[in-house]
Amino acid sequence: MADVLRQRIEDGTYPPRSRVPSVLQLQAEFGIAAATGQKVHRSLRDEGLIYTEPGLGSFVTASER
Repeated sequence: MADVLRQRIEDGTYPPRSRVPSVLQLQAEFGIAAATGQKVHRSLRDEGLIYTEPGLGSFVTASER
């Protein structure tokens, strides 16, 4: 799932500063457990591709391109 979201960020499906699917939305789309969705978000945060605003969601990091 991280690869799918990473590709969507890179191809512009999720442009900079746009919201990415929540853990609940990832569960619905991919049929995964909540813990797996949380790992996906953590992985993308660790890579600097997304950031999380508590209470608001997770968003694509602004690009320097």
